[in-house]
Amino acid sequence: MGRLAGKSIIITGAGSGIGRASAIIFAREGANVVAVDRVEEAVDETASIVLEKGGVIKTVAADVGDENAVKGFVDFCVSEFGGVDGVYANAGISGGMVPIEDQTPALWEEILRVNLIGPFLAIKHASPHMIKQGRGAIVCTASVAGLRANAGNTPYSASKAGVISLVQTSANQFYGTGVRVNAVCPGLIETGMTAPLFEGARARGSEGKIGQLNPTARYGHPEEIANMALFLVSDEASYVNGQAIPVCGGLSSTHPFAPSRRGA
Repeated sequence: MGRLAGKSIIITGAGSGIGRASAIIFAREGANVVAVDRVEEAVDETASIVLEKGGVIKTVAADVGDENAVKGFVDFCVSEFGGVDGVYANAGISGGMVPIEDQTPALWEEILRVNLIGPFLAIKHASPHMIKQGRGAIVCTASVAGLRANAGNTPYSASKAGVISLVQTSANQFYGTGVRVNAVCPGLIETGMTAPLFEGARARGSEGKIGQLNPTARYGHPEEIANMALFLVSDEASYVNGQAIPVCGGLSSTHPFAPSRRGA
């Protein structure tokens, strides 16, 4: 029996990176997975990988910042699998490294819509089903950038700090219901979002320096975040609630940084 045997789990941002790794691992552990991504071809590719390994998965192409879409994929999970036992609200965007004087309200609005309103909508629409059945686990992808400065750009960091607060306040709002809400805070992970950083370093011949600022002295892999999400959504984490857990090789223990030109 797998660690998620018989459980129905929604994963957003499942078309690549951490979301894809989570879909593969959750299905391997026995979950019925609903994989959501705004890029249909990408999430279909994830499904093909899971199905080849004998897992159970359904896909939905949806925008996680659109309330009707979120309600739709939650209802789809219930109709297909008879309920929703867990949600991994993982989808997110970085917004790039734009200097603050060049950032626009539109940039902030889009990052907050996807990164913060998206998890809020997932919690809003999944939690009633969980409360009715007396149990459920919601996990959100935050970031070490939401814990302290110098791990991400301003709007991205603010959105992830908001996710951490959302997790804490939601967990307390669900007092006594059996619904747990937690966050995982990745450090530097090689995904599509961070691809420009990795590609640039490799082009310069400095790939070996990626991740050197954390005491583990390397960058992370999507599977390492997926494994933490697996724990948090499983019954093994039954007494873990309202927490934001870093998986960052130790980066968040200090958040060392190289000063910008302004700070030099």
